[in-house]
Amino acid sequence: MAVSASSAVYHSILSNNVTRVQTQTRRNASFKVCCMAEDNKQAPISTPTSPPPRVAPKMSTKFTDLLAFSGPAPERINGRLAMIGFVTAIGVELAKGSDVAAQLGDGGLPWFLYTCVLLSVASIVPLAQGVSVESKSDGIMSSTAEMWNGRAAMLGLVALVLTEVAKGGALI
Repeated sequence: MAVSASSAVYHSILSNNVTRVQTQTRRNASFKVCCMAEDNKQAPISTPTSPPPRVAPKMSTKFTDLLAFSGPAPERINGRLAMIGFVTAIGVELAKGSDVAAQLGDGGLPWFLYTCVLLSVASIVPLAQGVSVESKSDGIMSSTAEMWNGRAAMLGLVALVLTEVAKGGALI
C-alpha cells in the first residue's frame, strides 16, 4: 500500500510542472510537495509533521533527594572540597613543610569546617532552586570535567595522607 501511494505521488510529481519542493530533515522526516497542474491549480501534498521533542524530566528539588546516595549533591560537594583541600594541603606543605595532620592541628581545623559549610551551602542552593549542573556547563568547564577533577582530587588527597602516614611526617 505504501509503495503504490509513494509511486502515485512520484508519478504526480513527474507528470506535472513542479513549482516548489520543501524538505525538512529530522528524525521523522516531513516534507511538503506543491505542484502545479496543467489547469494552473495548486494541489499541495503534505505529510503530518513530526511530534515535538521529548522534554527531560525535571530534577527533584527536595533536600532529601538532593543529598540522597545517587543524588546530584554528594559527589559534587565532596569533589569540590577535595579539589580545594588537595591544592591547599600541597601549598601549605610546600610553604611551611608541615604534613596534613600538623596543618589541621595548627589552626587549620576551623578553616576546614568553614570551607565545608560554605561550599556545601553554595552547592546545594542552586540545586534546590532547580538549576541543574549540566545546564551551566559549557566547553572546557563542563560538569563532566568537574566530576573527574573532583574524583582525581579525592584520590590525590587520600594518597597524600596515606603517603605521609607511611613515611611518618611531611613529604618535603
